[in-house]
Amino acid sequence: MGMVGGGADAFIGAVHRNAAALDQEIELVCGAFSSNPEKSKQTGQALYLDEQRVYDSWEQMIEKESRLPEGERMDFISIVTPNHLHFGPAKMALEHGFHVMSDKPLCFSLGEALELKELVDKTGLLFGLTHTYSGYPMVKEARNLIKQGRLGKIRKIYVEYPQGWLTDNIEKEGQKQASWRTDPSRSGKSGCMGDIGTHAAHLAEYVSGLAISNVCADLNKVVEGRELDDDGAVLLRFDNGASGVLIASQVAAGEENNLKLRVYGEKGGVEWNHTDANTLQLKWTDRPKEILRTGVNNEYLSEASRKNTRLPSGHPEGYLEAFANIYRNFAFAIRAVSAGEKPDLEIYDFPDVNDGVMGMAFIDKVVESTEKNNQWIKM
Repeated sequence: MGMVGGGADAFIGAVHRNAAALDQEIELVCGAFSSNPEKSKQTGQALYLDEQRVYDSWEQMIEKESRLPEGERMDFISIVTPNHLHFGPAKMALEHGFHVMSDKPLCFSLGEALELKELVDKTGLLFGLTHTYSGYPMVKEARNLIKQGRLGKIRKIYVEYPQGWLTDNIEKEGQKQASWRTDPSRSGKSGCMGDIGTHAAHLAEYVSGLAISNVCADLNKVVEGRELDDDGAVLLRFDNGASGVLIASQVAAGEENNLKLRVYGEKGGVEWNHTDANTLQLKWTDRPKEILRTGVNNEYLSEASRKNTRLPSGHPEGYLEAFANIYRNFAFAIRAVSAGEKPDLEIYDFPDVNDGVMGMAFIDKVVESTEKNNQWIKM
């Protein structure tokens, strides 16, 4: 793996590196960690990388790595920069024959997203996207139960993602994460909905197996002086006729990262909460509620759930392990493709460029709906 972004003072870069390293399937061999060459060099030294493979820019990295012999050069790049810097390195990497893993959202605009999808389709290369929550074993279990028809036809979906870290105007105090996430020139046309609303939308589609077909949105700028939305709610319609509600806020004072999903069908429902990620609740019309728990030894769970779990029941797995599942499964897919085999994406799945396009379309349409006085807009 080669990394773009993720310097010493960046939050998500270290998360990506730790997740990629967890299963010892991926080695970080090179990087362009900052737009400042000296900072990139310092990060490379701290990570004990070969100084000849710590680059001044992502352009230089992709160009020089592509000249190295196969087996020595990087196999894929991981892009962990702010949103406006996703497209350039992703496009150049694909054009030079490298697979791509990127932080979400896919890029800065829907136009860029469609161009990347076209390149992925043309080259046949793999493109992964770190919608982390799809990596949790109990999320995969919920998805499998719905896919098997255990809940019957899906009727209603509620997904909520409250955070409180932007309750105050901390971007004016120079807080780095807040500064770029609230800046339309770096984040894009949406703040909160682009940042965490896309996670919620992806989770709803991933678990239900349905596609969002229409949205009616109300995005808000709660903190005075903020240029992008920091709060919002979206009514959803899905392609099977089901309806839903999505709530995302970064000004819910006192909240940490309280993502929650509920899906209801004709026969019952499922509920998953990020604050108790190793538990899945099943609710039935004709019998008491069931509690399922993560664990490789829990044979009542699906193969997809157990093979994305590392520990026996009672040993909690969390955010890094879910993140690591995406990287490990991506590595398995690269190995399969390199060997001329078909990856097992039923068990070892990961979000891809199509999920990224959906996320960018979701951003476009919720902004459009808000600007048109909360009209229903077709996805």
